[in-house]
Amino acid sequence: MSDPLDERARIREAMQRIFDGTPHRSTGGLTIVALAQEAGVPRNALTQRHTDLRNEFYETVKQRGGLPDVEVRLRNQIAKLKNTVANKDTELARLRCDVPALVRVVNQLTAENAELREALRMPPANVVPLHPADRGLRAEDQDGDG
Repeated sequence: MSDPLDERARIREAMQRIFDGTPHRSTGGLTIVALAQEAGVPRNALTQRHTDLRNEFYETVKQRGGLPDVEVRLRNQIAKLKNTVANKDTELARLRCDVPALVRVVNQLTAENAELREALRMPPANVVPLHPADRGLRAEDQDGDG
């Protein structure tokens, strides 16, 4: 375990580098994780042993008007999700309007299909079916015996 005084000094130096915008070991985000990385200490050093430094860090962030990176990312994600929901709502409304028209088209096609199937079952009116007995008589007539 490292010396608590050395740890506190490294945390203070890391805070200064982050606020100056010159981080060496972290992304420079305004988060405890970034501060711990920058200071080279475990995160629990800030959440358990040096809570006063953690609170000081957050207070300074708040005074500077900066939002923690986590909050900025979440706000951006919320904005994207709201946009996605709005687009989906528009699409859903359009689809709901399309459904009645599509139902009418399906009904029309079903009726036309039924008419065509019925027409296929019934022979056309201009075709006369020939019976086997009629064919035999005509064959005799062709021989010239009659």
